Amino acid sequence: MIKKIEHIGIAVKDLAQAEALYTRLLGCGPYKQERVDSENVITSFFDVGQKIELLASTCEDGVIARYIEKRGEGIHHIAFDVDDIEAEMERLKAEGFVLLNDSPKRGADNKLVCFVHPKTTNGVLLELCMDIKPIPVEISMAGEG
Repeated sequence: MIKKIEHIGIAVKDLAQAEALYTRLLGCGPYKQERVDSENVITSFFDVGQKIELLASTCEDGVIARYIEKRGEGIHHIAFDVDDIEAEMERLKAEGFVLLNDSPKRGADNKLVCFVHPKTTNGVLLELCMDIKPIPVEISMAGEG
């Protein structure tokens, strides 16, 4: 089930320039910058009660570079927080939505993600996000027994 908007993604050409602009606009700086090599992107996150993710391409033919070339800088996607990404993917497929990936993949900010094709959502690229749960680690005390 979709719980809330997790973040809004904004495609930018120049991450440093965009960070400076959004720092002035929002009155606070980014709390995190992260590379996602599988997507050829570097992200920068702001939190003003709602997260804003700036996305810049790390190569000329990356998905964000191609997006900016076609549509210009601006809102790239809206991300929704979900409890169970695989169940939500199955639900959306059953409802006739087209997903851009068959299984969740690792995204920025410690999330599993899946994108919903904008052709099936009135032109808006949607992202499903689920926190990656840490694996519990058992600690054994030496000498106990």
